[in-house]
Amino acid sequence: MLIQNKKVGTKGIFFIEQDGKKVAEMVYSMPSPEKMIVEHTEVDDVLKGKNIGKQLVHHMVEYARTQDIRVIPLCPFTKSVIKRTPEYSDILFTP
Repeated sequence: MLIQNKKVGTKGIFFIEQDGKKVAEMVYSMPSPEKMIVEHTEVDDVLKGKNIGKQLVHHMVEYARTQDIRVIPLCPFTKSVIKRTPEYSDILFTP
């Protein structure tokens, strides 16, 4: 599955499309160039059980690493995946 990233101003979305329809998405905002707030993650029922949510989190983590961005996971799903995956802790924002 191809995970795309679209940014408009300070808002962004990682997403997967099928037949022109978004079937998975992770919505985020960028209050500064080095800080990302993950607000919401959603996967359509057609993809349930395929670990697509975890793939979105992994993609976001890799993006954050390459862009030297620290992440604040407000989304409960994203927060839980990062908490259960210690190797993702390097991207977390610490004030």
